[in-house]
Amino acid sequence: MEFNVKRDGLNLAGIYEPAEHPNGTIAILMHGFTGNRGYDASALLVQLATRLRAVGVGTVRFDFNGHGHSDGAFVDMTVPNEIADAQAVLAAVQTRLAPQHIDLLGHSQGGVVASMLAGYQADVIHKLVLMAPAATLKDDAIAGHTRGLVYDPHHIPATLPLSDSLTLGGFYLRTAQLLPIYETAQAFTGPVCLIHGDADQIVDPLASKRYHDVYQHSVYHLLPGASHRLDGQARETVLDLATHFIQP
Repeated sequence: MEFNVKRDGLNLAGIYEPAEHPNGTIAILMHGFTGNRGYDASALLVQLATRLRAVGVGTVRFDFNGHGHSDGAFVDMTVPNEIADAQAVLAAVQTRLAPQHIDLLGHSQGGVVASMLAGYQADVIHKLVLMAPAATLKDDAIAGHTRGLVYDPHHIPATLPLSDSLTLGGFYLRTAQLLPIYETAQAFTGPVCLIHGDADQIVDPLASKRYHDVYQHSVYHLLPGASHRLDGQARETVLDLATHFIQP
């Protein structure tokens, strides 16, 4: 069913899928940079949601601002305003669904958002799963190279052409350079599952290793041959690891 949320005048397009035999846990799933909540059966978040519901965990997926069916322009998207999106969805889950436990699962940039939101809401979040979390986005912005773009990190332009159809806002990069990713994330002291592929060409697995170093209760799975998309033969392993970790 639709689970749309308003954040600062923007409509965030979400979907709530309850478990047939609910156990009191709701998982909020977050997609990555240029992605969406998943609209076909092959999407990682769709497959995760299906597996989680089978073990009694209801799921909420949503499109961040400027992505998918949500309001906003991609050029205005930043990690801080994606955190604001996620916080609005979290608050809606608390008030509308009132679950016993809330877990967060994020892929790529969605993993960064999930990790920081869990740090801010450490007393609210129960468990956290980070899949190829793109914390290197800060390092990339400082170095002046992001997803194929090359720019002067000390004089970032207002906009940069990411592709024929997408324009990245310079403010995204300016905020990325100063994000306190690990400092915020480590405030969460609950259970964390980290999953990364050793063949990831977009986010160095070192990002997950750094998370593992700052968390108090984390497990780190480095998957041989897995890419950033965690697809192919690795997909079933990812689904198994995440579901087993979230399952009560």
